[in-house]
Amino acid sequence: MLKRLMASFQTRLRELFRGTGLRQVRLVCGVILFAYIVSHFLNHALGNISVEAMQTGVYYHMLLWQFLPVAILFYTAALVHAGLGVFALYQRRQFRWKTAEPLQLVLGLSVPMLVMAHLIGVRLGQALYGHEKLYPQELYLFFVVAPNKLWQMLILLVIAWVHGCIGLYFWLRMKPFFKRAAPWLLAAAVLIPTLAALGLYQGGRSVAGDSDDTEWRASNLTQRQVGTAAQGNTLEHIADGLIYGYLGLLGIVLVGRGVRTLRERRGGMISLSYGNGKTVRVPKGLSVLEASLRHNVPHASVCGGRARCSTCRIRIIGDHAALPEPSPREAFVLARVGSSDPSIRLACQLRPPCDLSFFQLFMPHALSANEGSAPARIGQERYLVSLFVDMRGSTQLAEKRLPFDTVFIVNRFLAAVSQAVIENGGQPNQFVGDGMLALFGLAANPETACRQALKAAGAIAVHLDELNELLSHDLRQPIRFGIGIHGGEVIIGDIGYRDHIVFTALGDAVNVAARLQDMTKTLACQAIVSDEVRRTAGLAEDALPQQEVAIRGRDEPMAVRVVADTRRLSGLVDGSERVAA
Repeated sequence: MLKRLMASFQTRLRELFRGTGLRQVRLVCGVILFAYIVSHFLNHALGNISVEAMQTGVYYHMLLWQFLPVAILFYTAALVHAGLGVFALYQRRQFRWKTAEPLQLVLGLSVPMLVMAHLIGVRLGQALYGHEKLYPQELYLFFVVAPNKLWQMLILLVIAWVHGCIGLYFWLRMKPFFKRAAPWLLAAAVLIPTLAALGLYQGGRSVAGDSDDTEWRASNLTQRQVGTAAQGNTLEHIADGLIYGYLGLLGIVLVGRGVRTLRERRGGMISLSYGNGKTVRVPKGLSVLEASLRHNVPHASVCGGRARCSTCRIRIIGDHAALPEPSPREAFVLARVGSSDPSIRLACQLRPPCDLSFFQLFMPHALSANEGSAPARIGQERYLVSLFVDMRGSTQLAEKRLPFDTVFIVNRFLAAVSQAVIENGGQPNQFVGDGMLALFGLAANPETACRQALKAAGAIAVHLDELNELLSHDLRQPIRFGIGIHGGEVIIGDIGYRDHIVFTALGDAVNVAARLQDMTKTLACQAIVSDEVRRTAGLAEDALPQQEVAIRGRDEPMAVRVVADTRRLSGLVDGSERVAA
């Protein structure tokens, strides 16, 4: 057992690092820096109470961020993030993404230049001369000695905050919870910097007023706290040198971009043929997606070329032996979508060194049958609960009835099931013969979705009892059914072709629900519910009998709950809700 757990852990660890690229490293570093900014801003906001409150807050702020392991992590993240930002300036060849992306890059590159003087004056002054510059000393500088530096600090706050928020948006926008959390995140994104700026203003006013007092100046503007004029000049020279060095580095990068462009033009051009008669000529070194953007060729890319989706996939026509091997990140994404064909590549990662012919696997600007001329909905990740229900004995039913009579009964069955689903907040999604897939969670959180699905299963039994009573004169045996319920991350979108496009969900959770429904035949029960759904719904551990079953396509057995009579489920859910209340 231990060996199996260790092997599983090692496999997951390899998969994690195999899917890690520079973007993921930059994201992790950015999240660490953003956590520091949030902590710093909240400390500034204490100025709305008093300067003393700011002093108390900064004590705990420094206690955390100057703790040696945290400090090492923070400064490493800052250096790596800044270095990767400079590298992104050199690496990015096309700036035709959405406006937010080049804006984020420009804002990020300006942060080191703006923060340099503040960082040198506070941190390096403390390290070299033992200065103890805290809020009274800094606010005195901003509001009394050099008010122009106050505007520089406010600009820095705004730029750093906007840069971090844009980065978080690009990261979170494809998460299943983002739509629900977006209003709260927007409120925080507006309130936190506003309160921080107001806190600085209130604290500065207080310090400016107190600075006229000789006793205050004697206790807060000592040489130990603010240093000497010579020390200040030395720190300013160091800050200026670092700023000029940073600007020089950016200049070198821009020159490097120009040199690279000249070398690429001298190195030759290659032809990219899109398989539909469209051919473009581009310098070597561009990715296929960048070439499409440069020549305004429509190319699907939900994640914007970050190798976080696979919608830009292309199939190479002809020999692909001369192409570079997939990067670890590209190989990870292709493996996640189950593609082992070497002719399938990600357009955002492939930089062909020679002429290339291909065709796109996902055509852009597809039209949705559900929304008229609106773009097709693809690539959205959501936590959904899938409920599969199937009518039992439909084959025997059809043998002894006219086809129209059979269709009538099946339609009444599906109508009763759909009514139960809709009454409990679900959405009937697919009808396959005498079976149906219903989705829960399109407009609810995971806990609510699981509860809705369980209550819908109970309501299905009630509705079918009524239908059996209504059709008792025409049925030799009552209509029976089987239900499978499972929840998890799926991709929702429009699937199909031209006028035959339907909105549905794809993913392992949907497949598992279908297989659980099939198992109700062998286990002689009305429903099988995954333990994931039971746990998320908040039902007690002993509410339903547990069993482990083997799921086709899965290596490990799966814990499920077997339900002989689904009418129990509504009562169990209602009972757990009363306990929670």
